[in-house]
Amino acid sequence: MDTNELIQTLATNARPRAVSFSATWWGGAAIAAAIAAGVFLATLGPRPDIAIALGTVRFLFKLVVTGTLAATAFAFVRMLSQPGEPWRRVLPYLAAAPALLAGAVMAELIVLPPEAWQAAMIGTNSRVCLVYVPLIGIGPLAVFMFVLRHGAPTRPALAGAAAGLAAGGLAAAFYAAHCPDDSPLFLAAWYTIAIAGLAFLGAAAANRLARW
Repeated sequence: MDTNELIQTLATNARPRAVSFSATWWGGAAIAAAIAAGVFLATLGPRPDIAIALGTVRFLFKLVVTGTLAATAFAFVRMLSQPGEPWRRVLPYLAAAPALLAGAVMAELIVLPPEAWQAAMIGTNSRVCLVYVPLIGIGPLAVFMFVLRHGAPTRPALAGAAAGLAAGGLAAAFYAAHCPDDSPLFLAAWYTIAIAGLAFLGAAAANRLARW
């Protein structure tokens, strides 16, 4: 190896390696979770009986459904952020959270008498849910949009909607720790509306910001 080759090799080895796009997404997820946690703790905090609630199936089920949605939607938006990724393979997993919730709603309708269905669905915290799930989720959505903008999604609106679902699932998981309404009927009605709002916002924003 002559002197010129040695200098070129040393320069190449000294050059900082670019962070992979996958690592960028995982870093974004960590920042998004930290933002959601900060907003949640600053505005609501966990419900007073959180220790007791953790021993109930219905409360834990809320965390399972919202966490599943956040995880599967995050995997989906990661796939959509780069061309050539097999994003269609993730679609069946994205149906996991709705399927779990649909099964729980059916079980609730069987167990509860019909006259109790409306009260279970309306609950006591519907307005709070519609306000705070988007409030907790808007920061994570902004983080996901920032990462998405630096990708190359061929379907920006779909990728933005997936980012909104991921942010909504994350926000709903935190909000579930505060919400005293544990009925699957309440979850299916109000959490769905709040998360859908973030998905719509993500689709609209990505269609303008992440198009390439």
